Amino acid sequence: MWLAVIAVIIGLAILVWSADVFIDGATVLAKRLRIPSFLIGMLIIGIGTSAPELVVSVLAALEGSPDLALGNAYGSNIVNIALVLGATLLISPLIIRKGVVKRDLPILVLITALAGWQLRDGRLSQADGIVLLLVLVIVIGLQVILSLRAGNSEIEHEHKDDVIIKNEGLEHVEPSLIRGLVSLFIGLLILVLSSRAIVWGAIELATLWGVSELIIGLTVVAIGTSLPELVSSLSAARKGEHDMALGNIIGSNIFNTLGVVGVAAIIVPITTNPVILSRDVLVMAVLTLLLFMMCLFAFITKRKLGRLAGIVLVLFFIGYTLWLIQTASI
Repeated sequence: MWLAVIAVIIGLAILVWSADVFIDGATVLAKRLRIPSFLIGMLIIGIGTSAPELVVSVLAALEGSPDLALGNAYGSNIVNIALVLGATLLISPLIIRKGVVKRDLPILVLITALAGWQLRDGRLSQADGIVLLLVLVIVIGLQVILSLRAGNSEIEHEHKDDVIIKNEGLEHVEPSLIRGLVSLFIGLLILVLSSRAIVWGAIELATLWGVSELIIGLTVVAIGTSLPELVSSLSAARKGEHDMALGNIIGSNIFNTLGVVGVAAIIVPITTNPVILSRDVLVMAVLTLLLFMMCLFAFITKRKLGRLAGIVLVLFFIGYTLWLIQTASI
């Protein structure tokens, strides 16, 4: 048992580090290629911080543990909104821009509804997985087009300056590109290895403790793989990067719902536990709608999304966790 516990703890620690290396590499490349800042927040960082969820869920599906794969994806979405965003708001209130309430959050609400609709028959087929990935490609395409149209040349110039500073005054493009590619490769490699340790340890603990893989995925694994989102959102909020902090959460949840679950379903068709739809997807949907209403109210009243919202979200997470514990004990 202790070997499994050690595998999960060390695996999570290495997972966070490798995800940070992976994100750094992606960010360097994004800046060198002069990608607009919104794409860095929502796509590069949002999807990049979801890399642990993707690798863990894919490995869980390959290991024949579909409940762990789904629990990881949906549980991470819940953790991202309730715990990650809630903790971020307690430290630094966020300014809500128009695009969040008119485009980004409505898209997330529709995607969450799609997830619930696909689970209505208690299974996710390979066709369902293909649909999810197609929707992901469409959403990313729309975000790229809209962001490029609204590209901010001043911010892009700042990104370029940051890369020059990080390279100690050397204004050559090649060293930065090489550094970014090396970081991507090393980060991804260690990401896969640490994720395998987490999946093995989680499955072993579920077996030894008599707890379902779904509960392990929704708690231990989901919180662990959401640590990169927590770190990046807190860092962005402290630096005043409000769009990046919220875009990270929205982008990560979109990718978890479409990409992570989609890939897992394509690898192995999943017969789902009915409680996933009646409890976890329901909680995810309620949280998504709650976030949308909070942001809409903040935007209309021209106020920041502040600490009161953060308290509500954190309390929601505590209540959900207690519900999971009660369910697991039945």
